[in-house]
Amino acid sequence: MIHSLADVQSKDIGKYTKIWQFCVVLPGAVIGKNCNICSHCFIENDVVIGNNVTVKNGVYLYDGIQIEDNVFIGPNVSFTNDKYPRSKQYPDNFAKIIIKKGASIGANATILPGITIGENAMIAAGAIVTKDVPDNTKFISKNTAVSTELNGGLSPKPFLRKAA
Repeated sequence: MIHSLADVQSKDIGKYTKIWQFCVVLPGAVIGKNCNICSHCFIENDVVIGNNVTVKNGVYLYDGIQIEDNVFIGPNVSFTNDKYPRSKQYPDNFAKIIIKKGASIGANATILPGITIGENAMIAAGAIVTKDVPDNTKFISKNTAVSTELNGGLSPKPFLRKAA
């Protein structure tokens, strides 16, 4: 289902995917089946989204972002693909961001260029992710040095880890 007030230029949209009002999806984007792309989202050409992905309101997915299956992206999550942006200057390639299967990103988190978020990882709301996050890890903040290892993505096991 594509809402009548969405601007979807891509023809590569999976079965049962919903794209809500005021979304823009550029022609090169690939979106898997059974996804939910909520209102006010923007998806550029070089973006690949797997199956069963939820992208909540106000998320902009820029060139170079790859999202695997069963990922949740909370409202207003910010992805950046250029470490040194300048107006009207465009790099030949953008740094890739990879979100592995089963990961969850809380509202208003910021994901910097070149980051990989591991399988079943959970990123706390408001977190600023500057380094890769391992599989099955809950990332709260690099400043607090607190993480939680997730057992198979289901039950958290708290532990402290020195900030890098």
